[in-house]
Amino acid sequence: MAKALHRNKRQMPRQGVTRAGVGQLDWRRRISDHVAFALLAYTGMQIFVTMAALKSGHASLLPYFALVLLVLATIPGCRLFEARWNELDEEAAHDPQLAGRFTRDVVVLWALALGLPLALTGAYLGIVSLFS
Repeated sequence: MAKALHRNKRQMPRQGVTRAGVGQLDWRRRISDHVAFALLAYTGMQIFVTMAALKSGHASLLPYFALVLLVLATIPGCRLFEARWNELDEEAAHDPQLAGRFTRDVVVLWALALGLPLALTGAYLGIVSLFS
């Protein structure tokens, strides 16, 4: 069994290795990874920050419903981010000249994923304090 597992490990493609060649970057795959992890981070932060804010609030189902809607609302935006990169043809997907544009998109994606939960919860707390 150990031999079979070792043999399968050698046959599995490594991340970043594509049909175009060993060691070439595939921007489509890399942006998909960033989108997936950014969604996980956003969801985790949104839940954590919202739960912390709700501990001091009133017992209502509305904030929990809003939490689910906020998480669901970000998925189409992330899909748009990913779709721009998935439209690249095989040659462009490995073009090193796209590194600057890729870095910019990743920075924007992560800034939104980490900043949006804090901004939304801050807005919620601000509105609640105005009406309390």
